[in-house]
Amino acid sequence: MLHASLAAGKRVTVTPSGIAADSLGASFAGELMFPLAQKFIERVTLVADEEIRIAQRWLWDHARIITEPGGATAFAALLSGAYRPQKDERVCVVLCGSNTDPLTFSKVIST
Repeated sequence: MLHASLAAGKRVTVTPSGIAADSLGASFAGELMFPLAQKFIERVTLVADEEIRIAQRWLWDHARIITEPGGATAFAALLSGAYRPQKDERVCVVLCGSNTDPLTFSKVIST
């Protein structure tokens, strides 16, 4: 939604899809938020569902952190190389797992 709106230069309506749609899948950018996004967001990085699953698995395997798909998305961008920090850039990723469905997560870590 934000990616499409920034590319179009105006608010557009999209149909959310993917495993992170429940937390990241708004249909349109908010009227108050979109001008701020245009002013302050340099770019939006997209990642595929499989890259999100890989990030969830990596976080579990290496740090024993359970994340919901939306909460692992920013880390997926780093892990997959979709986002590559600039030299000396400091990056922070906020992880969230409060809406993690145990059954769905168990499928992610068992593959």
